[in-house]
Amino acid sequence: MRHILVKLQIFAIAALLATVISLPVQAEAKVKTIVAFGDSLTAGLGVPLRDAWPTVLAKNLKAAGFDIRMVNAGVSGDTTAGGRARLGWSLSGADGLPDMMIVALGGNDALRGLSPVQARENIDAILAELKRRNIKVLLAGMMAPPNLGVEYGDALTALYRELATKHGVPLYPFILDGVAADPALNQHDGIHPNTRGHAIIARRIEPYVRAVLAAE
Repeated sequence: MRHILVKLQIFAIAALLATVISLPVQAEAKVKTIVAFGDSLTAGLGVPLRDAWPTVLAKNLKAAGFDIRMVNAGVSGDTTAGGRARLGWSLSGADGLPDMMIVALGGNDALRGLSPVQARENIDAILAELKRRNIKVLLAGMMAPPNLGVEYGDALTALYRELATKHGVPLYPFILDGVAADPALNQHDGIHPNTRGHAIIARRIEPYVRAVLAAE
């Protein structure tokens, strides 16, 4: 009788272990990495890094319940050509590829009066590479200073719309929306946002970022 009870206990334990082993493992939610890829407007030139719009945006998203990590890949003085040249090593971080990239280049092209045709080619190449790597994208547009003329301004604005359509990515039309040309929201150079300006950029771009994060 005792041997029978021992065998029954062993059988019960084995059955229990088999049940536990067969249960699906609950995977931990993956922290999503967002890379803000831009120039001095993204880097936060003239303000503390904690006040730059990517940092403020990350704080706002986390407060809203998004489990994200923000990487500020803004480089002051960068043009679309510079961004294209450094894209490869910007994506080769130790933590692997990002889940999303906010591409916000073109401001320095406009300030220098560089060809919109070249800017289009550069951003086109960036978006194509991100698509190839299955990285979600939000494209942030730029507008040219009025002194460059209507034709130049229209060409620059149009290239963002055209490329967003071509690559099937959402477009935030103007990275400085609500901030440009307002002395109260910019530093003394009239170009780079101050702390208040960065906060506005973060707030206005946030719904677009949320939509990209939520998209399958």
